[in-house]
This record gives sequence, C-alpha cells and structure tokens, in this order.
Amino acid sequence: MILTAAVIVLVTVGIYLVMSLIYRRFRLPVLMPALTATFTVVVILLYFRIPYDTYMIGGKWINQLLGPAVVSLAYPLYRQRHVLRRNLPAILGGTLTGLLVGMFSGILLAVVSGFPKLYILSLLPKSITTPVAIQISSNLGGESSLTSVFVMIAGFTGAIAGPYILKLFRIKGAVGIGIGLGTASHALGTAKALEYGEESVSMSSVAMTVCAIAGSCAAPLVVWMLYPH
Repeated sequence: MILTAAVIVLVTVGIYLVMSLIYRRFRLPVLMPALTATFTVVVILLYFRIPYDTYMIGGKWINQLLGPAVVSLAYPLYRQRHVLRRNLPAILGGTLTGLLVGMFSGILLAVVSGFPKLYILSLLPKSITTPVAIQISSNLGGESSLTSVFVMIAGFTGAIAGPYILKLFRIKGAVGIGIGLGTASHALGTAKALEYGEESVSMSSVAMTVCAIAGSCAAPLVVWMLYPH
C-alpha cells in the first residue's frame, strides 16, 4: 500500500515537473501545468484502466498539501497589506460584482439550456473555491461531484482565457489582474496570478476568500429567489 502510494505521488509530481518545463519553454496559457498534468494523469488512468480509488491511494497525500498551500497565500497578502487597505472599496466592489455576475450568468445559461434543478443548484457555486463550493452545493441540494466538475471548468477557463481578456481590455494594474483572476477562477486563477507578481497573487487570494464568504451567504438567497416554494 505504501509503495503504491509512493509510486503514484512520484509519477504525479514527475508529470507536473515535466509539464512545468514545457510551459516555461512555450508560455502558452493552454499549456498551464495544472491543466496539462491533469489531462496526462487522466489519460494514463484510462489507458492502463487504473480505478480512481486506486489512484487516490497516493492522490490523497497530494490533497493533504492543498491546505498548507492555501494557508501559504497569507504571507504575500501580509506583505501587501498596505495595498489592500488603500484599495479596499475597489477590491470588495470588484469581487462582489464578479461573484454575482458569475452566479447569475451560470444560472442564465443553465436555464436557457434547459438544465434540470439539480444541475442548476450544482452549478451555482462554480465561482467559489472547491472545498467551500462542495459544501454550499450539498446544503442547497446539489450534487457535489457535478459541482467539482463545474468548478474545475470555471477555473481552467478563467486561467486560460483570463490573460487574453486582460490584454483585450488593457488591464495592466496588479490589483485589477489579481481581482479578475481570483474572482473568475479561484485557486487556478491565483496560480496564474503568480506570473504577474506578488501583488497580483495577494489580491487574487483576497478575491478568492471574499468569494467564498460572500458566496456562502448569497447562494441560499439566490436559490430562494429562483425557487421560493
């Protein structure tokens, strides 16, 4: 069991390192290591018919590192606390606006596409980081596995398309870049914000946290508006 876990961790980390080298060489958003490494692992699991439960023997140890990784974001945020204080109204306004737009645009697309209620409730928290989104979805009556998929799609879409959108609208300020990426694509957006500097990472982590807190309050209200009975 321990050997299996060690092999899975080493293979996963090895794939990520290789994808990181490729990304450093070509620097295309679509080659983000988080995306290409995930895709490669899925292909390997399907090709060798390795059950998901078997992969998670080692994968759960990687999951355990997510907590410390998120906590480590507090350090650049502390270093940039003066930027946070100076731009607090703009940061809160931009983040809350982005959160609501993300929620209602997703609902609108789901309703227009004829999605059933279960899918809409699962889609609602897609702009919130995965652990919080799953909890919100479960409380509202959604399906947590579907929510995980929607959160991943939102994260990868924002991280890949985000740089092009920022360039299109000529958004060059660190605060705007961080708030945009963190609000639209949570943890993956924050990982992308690393490439723009410490200030952008700090603002992205703030946006991700505000979305998690505000989304926990707003999601039940939105559901009550959609389904009052």
